[in-house]
Amino acid sequence: MARIVFIGAGSVVFTRNLVKDILTYPALGDSEIVLMDINLERLDKIEKLILRLVAQEKTSVKVRATADRREALRAADYVVFTIAVGGNDAWRQDIDIPARYGVGQCVGDTLGPGGIFRGLRHLAVLDDTLADMSELCPGATLLQYSNPMSILTWRALQSPVRTVGLCHSVQGTAEMLAGWCGIPQNALVYWAAGINHQAWFLTLRHGGEDLYPTLRRLVLDAHLRAVEPVRIDLFEHFGYFVTESSGHASEYYPYFRKDSAMIDGLVDRFKKAEPGVHEWLGYGATGGCPAHSREIERDYERTVQLQISGDEPIEVKRSSEYGVQIINALETGQQVQVNANVSNEGLITNLPPGSCVEVPCLVARHGIHPCHVGLLPPQLAALNRASISLQELTLRAHEEASPEGVFQALALDPLTATCCTLDQIWALGEEMLEANRRWLPRFAAQ
Repeated sequence: MARIVFIGAGSVVFTRNLVKDILTYPALGDSEIVLMDINLERLDKIEKLILRLVAQEKTSVKVRATADRREALRAADYVVFTIAVGGNDAWRQDIDIPARYGVGQCVGDTLGPGGIFRGLRHLAVLDDTLADMSELCPGATLLQYSNPMSILTWRALQSPVRTVGLCHSVQGTAEMLAGWCGIPQNALVYWAAGINHQAWFLTLRHGGEDLYPTLRRLVLDAHLRAVEPVRIDLFEHFGYFVTESSGHASEYYPYFRKDSAMIDGLVDRFKKAEPGVHEWLGYGATGGCPAHSREIERDYERTVQLQISGDEPIEVKRSSEYGVQIINALETGQQVQVNANVSNEGLITNLPPGSCVEVPCLVARHGIHPCHVGLLPPQLAALNRASISLQELTLRAHEEASPEGVFQALALDPLTATCCTLDQIWALGEEMLEANRRWLPRFAAQ
C-alpha cells in the first residue's frame, strides 16, 4: 500500500487531477491518500470531494485529512508538494508592486520580482518540509510541483530527500505541436531539454521525418502567429521551439514587455486570435494571472459544491501529469519516460553543474534515471544560463537571509533590468520585502 501525501492539498488544480490519476491505476487501488493544508476551509472541501470521488469509483483507496504536516508525513512513501504561500493576495502584490515601477508581469511565478518573492516565501516552508521528511519518512520521494519550479527543486535537491520536480509544459506543448502538424500526439517523437519553462525541443520527428522544416512553414500562418507570438518569435530567432506558453515566456526575456504599449500590443494580438481568452496577459489592478486565477477558483467552488452534493458526476480521466505515472512506475516496475527537473550531474554539459535542469528521465521500480543530453546549442544554453544565475542568487539570498542578495537577484532579472534603473530596482526590492515581512521573518531581523 502506497501512502501518498499532498502538502498544499487545497490546490485548485493539482490535487483533484492527481487523485483522479491515482484511481485509474489498478496497482494503486489500495493506496492511502493523506490531504494536508493549513487552510481548514479548503481542506474540508477537498476532503469531501475526494471522499465523494472514491465512493463514486467504488475503490479501496483510504482518505485522511489533517492540518498537521508532521502527522501527514509520518511513514509517507510519496509527498506531492503544491503549496501557495499567501495565496492570491500575495500573488496580487507580486504583480502590482513591480507594475508601479514599470515592470509589467502577467504571471510572475517563475522569474522576475514575482518569481523571486514567491520563491522566497515558498523556500521557508520547503526547508521545514524537507527537515520533517528527513526525520519522518526518509525513504519517501518528493514530487515537487510548486512554482518557481527550478528554485524550489534546486533547493530540495541539495537535501537528502529523493526529489523530482514536475511540470506539464513539455507534454502540453508536444500536444499542441502535434495538433499543428496534423498527427496524433503519441506519434510525435521528441527530445526536449533545458530548464523548466525554458526547455527546448531539440528534435521533433514523425516516423523518420524531421518535423522542423514543416514547423517553419506552419508558423507563417497569421492565426498561429497571433496565438503564440512570443514562442514563434523565439523560434524564428533562436532556431528551436520552447516549451512554455507565450504568456509565461513573455516575462522571461527582455524583448516583449518593455513598456505598457508593448504589452497592450501583445494582448491585442492574442485577443484577435482567441477573443476573451488572453486578457490576463496584461497587468495592473484588473489584469494578470491572479485575476484570472480568482475566476478559476470561483468556477472551481461552484463545481466542487455540485460534485460533493452528488448533483454533478465527477469525470475520471487520466491526465497528462507525470506525478502518478512516476508513482505507478516506482511501485510496479512498469517503465515510463517523463521530462523532469533534476540535478545537473553531467546531464547538460554547457549548463552549470548542480543546477536544476529539465531532461528526459526513465522511471521504473529501481528509481528515476535522468538521460544524458550533452551540449545544448550555444544560444539556448546562454538563454538558460541567464535564468540559472537569477535562481542561484535567489537561493543564496534565502540561505543568508540577505536583502542585498534579493536586490542583486532582481537586478539580474532580464525583464526588471530592461524596465528599471539600479536605484529603482533597489526601491522595488525594499517595497516588496516590506510587503512580504509576515512570510519572511528571517529577513526582518537583518
